[in-house]
Amino acid sequence: MSIKKIVIAPDSFKESMTAKQAAEAVKRGFESIYKGSVSYELIPMADGGEGTTQSLADSLQGSLHEREVTGPLGDKVIATYAISGDGATAIIEMAEASGLALVSPQDRNPLKTTTYGTGELIKAALEHGVSNIILGIGGSATNDGGAGMIEALGGRLYTKNKQLVTKGGAALQDLIEMDLTALDSRLKKVNVLVACDVDNPLLGPSGASAIYGPQKGATPKMVKQLDQALENFHNVMEKATGKDVKSLPGSGAAGGIGAGLLACLGATLKPGIDIVLEQTNFAERVANADLVITGEGKIDNQTIYGKTPIGVAKAAKKHSEATVIALCGTLGNGHESVFEHGIDAAFSIVQGPCNIEEAIQQGPVNVEATARNIAQVMKMLEK
Repeated sequence: MSIKKIVIAPDSFKESMTAKQAAEAVKRGFESIYKGSVSYELIPMADGGEGTTQSLADSLQGSLHEREVTGPLGDKVIATYAISGDGATAIIEMAEASGLALVSPQDRNPLKTTTYGTGELIKAALEHGVSNIILGIGGSATNDGGAGMIEALGGRLYTKNKQLVTKGGAALQDLIEMDLTALDSRLKKVNVLVACDVDNPLLGPSGASAIYGPQKGATPKMVKQLDQALENFHNVMEKATGKDVKSLPGSGAAGGIGAGLLACLGATLKPGIDIVLEQTNFAERVANADLVITGEGKIDNQTIYGKTPIGVAKAAKKHSEATVIALCGTLGNGHESVFEHGIDAAFSIVQGPCNIEEAIQQGPVNVEATARNIAQVMKMLEK
């Protein structure tokens, strides 16, 4: 097999290196063996979760921006979002403003947490005149159906006597009216694309509160209260928008913000990896590749469920005849399943016994060394 073009499309290696840094390390490893005889296409990837903003900013020659917004419990936090190089697309991670990691374990309470900061981030993106918003909704601390987000964007949510509803999931029990007449008019000109990898409905035993509430601090009693509150929220929202979204796949995502995005912002929900592949024009860039290198921190029996390496592998096999190799920090239980989904070989980058801190610190060096070893073998096979 003669190698003329290599596409390098890894996800980030959590806490060790960004997707761009990992791609650059792979390239260095191959360049040390092929010495200028190969062309490279570096495409930093993500699956819509943590790191998507950075990866898409790198892939789309974008810029990072910071904004002070309202955190999940009402305190102020500094959140980062990105604007693509052509100025047309904003990339936002809900976790930056409304994420579970922003709330200490002892303070996690989805009765009180709000998505208001996510709405503020969307509003900040609108100030750049974008025509597209990509919103990753993983890792949320909230269960308010996106009510806070709607308020931040100009919606008015009222209880009796025209009192504004307080923030948090529990307060939605008292909601009686939603007024969207002052919703930011710029939203009508923007395509909102949501990276969503779950298909849960809004309500019931498979809904937002029952499935995801406990990991955000909800007790069984709170789960029941939150589910009832979301049902009331949806009924009021349906009256205001004319849209019944409670049973749509993904409406229960991220504490029900999927429902708010669908009904009030006209958003489209898609798997995160599919969005990133489309945004980076992956199909076109991989078409004539001979080899594709992908990877992320861990490859195991969960990788086949929408993770970056599988998304990259499937797209590569669909649009090219390339061999696909995956690199990772850990080859976990059942990693062999990836070989049935487009990955031809998988390698751990760890060079020898070490603790997790050492593995994280040595990540870029280990990626480069592993890539060099793979390149050496492939070069030998060309002879």
